[in-house]
Amino acid sequence: MLGIALVNMLVALDQTVVSTALPSIVSELKGFEYYAWIASIYMLASVVTVPVFGRLGDYFGRRRFVIASVVTFTGASVLCGLAPNMPFLVFARGLQGVGGGMMVGTAFASVPDLFPDARTRVRWQVVISTAYGIGTAAGPSLGGLLSEHFGWRSTFLVNLPVGLAALYFVWRYLPNFARKDRGRVQIDWRGAGLIAVVLGGFQVFIENVPAHGLSVFNAVLIAAVAAGVYWLLRTERRVTHPIVPLDMFRHPQMVVLFSLSMLTGFVMFSLIFFAPLLLQGGFGLSPQAAGLVATPLAGCIALGSFINTPIVVRLSRPTNMVTLGFCLLAVSAAGIALAHRDTPQGLIALAMAAAGIGLGFILNNLNVFGQEIAGSERFGITTALLQSTRMVGGMLGTTIVGTLVNHQYAKGVGAAVSAYAATPFAQAASRVLDPRILIDAQLRASLLADMHALGANGAPLVETARQTLVGSVHAGVLLTGIAALVAAWRVRRIRQIKFGGKIDRAALAVSE
Repeated sequence: MLGIALVNMLVALDQTVVSTALPSIVSELKGFEYYAWIASIYMLASVVTVPVFGRLGDYFGRRRFVIASVVTFTGASVLCGLAPNMPFLVFARGLQGVGGGMMVGTAFASVPDLFPDARTRVRWQVVISTAYGIGTAAGPSLGGLLSEHFGWRSTFLVNLPVGLAALYFVWRYLPNFARKDRGRVQIDWRGAGLIAVVLGGFQVFIENVPAHGLSVFNAVLIAAVAAGVYWLLRTERRVTHPIVPLDMFRHPQMVVLFSLSMLTGFVMFSLIFFAPLLLQGGFGLSPQAAGLVATPLAGCIALGSFINTPIVVRLSRPTNMVTLGFCLLAVSAAGIALAHRDTPQGLIALAMAAAGIGLGFILNNLNVFGQEIAGSERFGITTALLQSTRMVGGMLGTTIVGTLVNHQYAKGVGAAVSAYAATPFAQAASRVLDPRILIDAQLRASLLADMHALGANGAPLVETARQTLVGSVHAGVLLTGIAALVAAWRVRRIRQIKFGGKIDRAALAVSE
């Protein structure tokens, strides 16, 4: 469990440490056109590999894949730290994503192998949540510290000691659980390839839409994704050992769990991404102050899991904890949406903490519920699909909320800028259409100085932009609150799930 916890910490660290170092990376290696790919290629490779290796772990055992994932991820981290240019770094980040996806698809599914009893498993999930919380909470500060004092390469090389420690514990102590004799397993390579095409194409589409709208390329891309889904369904119905067992999607409780996982990702990643924008751009906090206020969101996930453990195993309806978790997410979203510049930072941090505790009530329980329904032969693919749907929900959330924020901001600020049309200040005033003017103090000072030189006071325009950004982010956060309430309402469809209860797996039987 210590080895699996360190694997989890590796994933959490990489998601947060590297983001702080991105400006330094671009400054040294040049190639700003690759900036977005440093993050996107990792997510792309991770998303497409999670379900594939989750299913392979079900067939061939998970130990070998967990070891391979740690070796791949740690080795790729070293390559990232030694990268001589941006294309090489993008390649190494893709390799890191493969290792990360392999980790998520196999390491988390090893927990039910170790602890078949659901109540015991819930208690041990605290170790996983604590490791994730530590990695997520410490990541931004650690990334800034390492990047400032030891250079950006150290943000990748920090994975080396953690990876070696994880490798030692996994290699030394993780058993190789024997799989049931299935005869000769024919790996569904076509299905694996189609999953990669579908999920990868969908992610590229989601990332392109906010910037380019429904362009010809995006229309062709989504049509290709739809065709890929059709061929994937057709393939998985025919093969004897499908990567994704389609009968899982005919089980009503599993469908509800997948939808809850997607809504969880929608809310979680939207809050993580846009709360700092509100704090820095809307309320004028420094990056360090904003980081301190937002840290409870990630840090309290472990606290929520710790609180959840002794309670959920004693409830006659353990799904009530999930309902409470989504209600806390809705309360958190409402608190953030009602916050303004004069709101005490402690109250905003409290709203962030409510979201973290709510996630602690949700994440582990959804995994355990899914594993209980699916049975031991499908631990891997069930856990992998729950992780994948959460990532897809995160992509949808950040895209939809981002599009809403951008539209609202452009509309509000555009009206203010139009007042300067046909004046000497028009060109300078148009610079507030870029929200970075509210985050970057140097850009903002340059704008105010230029407008002052032209004989105008730019402060009211900047303040209008700030208020517009606050209103835009508030609207996006309210949308996440609505998503959390929808999820809380849908939990009632799985109220009959009980730990240690008799699970009806008839609907999960493979129908030939």
